[in-house]
Amino acid sequence: MIGPIIRPISIVGFPGSGKTTFLAALWHLVQSRELQTRLTFGGLREGNFDHLTEIANRWRSAIEQDRTQIAGLRKVAMDLKTSDGGTVRLNFPDVPGEDFQRMWEGREVGIELADILSSGHVLLLVNGNRIDAPNWIYDEVELCRKIGIERKVGETVPWHPCLAPTQVQLVELLQSLRRAPLDFGARRLSIMISVWDKAAGERREPEPFLREKLPLMHQYLTSGRDGWDWRVYGLSAQGGEYDSNEEGVEPRPEAERLREQDIPSERIQLVSGAAISHDLTEPLEWLIR
Repeated sequence: MIGPIIRPISIVGFPGSGKTTFLAALWHLVQSRELQTRLTFGGLREGNFDHLTEIANRWRSAIEQDRTQIAGLRKVAMDLKTSDGGTVRLNFPDVPGEDFQRMWEGREVGIELADILSSGHVLLLVNGNRIDAPNWIYDEVELCRKIGIERKVGETVPWHPCLAPTQVQLVELLQSLRRAPLDFGARRLSIMISVWDKAAGERREPEPFLREKLPLMHQYLTSGRDGWDWRVYGLSAQGGEYDSNEEGVEPRPEAERLREQDIPSERIQLVSGAAISHDLTEPLEWLIR
């Protein structure tokens, strides 16, 4: 039997990567017990039960999460049971994506976030439908020519760190987690490419997607430079388009279709290689083996 594992799992991701949707779907999955999962719910040790229920209700109702309502949630700790009766203690720091963005743009990290990131394994969420690719100078010049913008030779072009390609920011984030003061030794990394239903394309698997869309990040990981033990998954935690949480916006037919499903947990699509399941606890189990 496995005893309690206190090492936390940090959910990491830039703004819009899907951290809250992941947590809402996971909470519904382990609370409802609609489907068999590798890990089962054992108890909530820290966090706001009402708030978790609220975000799960929004998820079930196919309504987008309200960022103003999630800003106060800082940490969730729950016990999940393994198939052999052991207990795994999982800590989910729910840190706003802007905190991770500041690590890149401002080259700084707050004390609270540093404490969270300096221990435990990492679940990194990447929005596969919002990847900013590098721009070629030739393409930029050609675009300016077509729309009538004149660029003079030697002209200074303003730049800001937020303009860096997604893969550059992600690699720097992972490198930061392997350097002092955030590094603590060997750790595992689950990469979750979210919005998989939009990002994947036909018959595409997660690792080839990572290699094609984020080649710098893929090369960094496969080189083993910083010793990450990693896996990549595709994740559609919603299953489709949800209704907007803004007043006056027309309901979406896709959201209505999702609400009509008999088993909400079956909206979840987790892709590992060619295998597809509805079990969000699978990458968590791998992280704590």
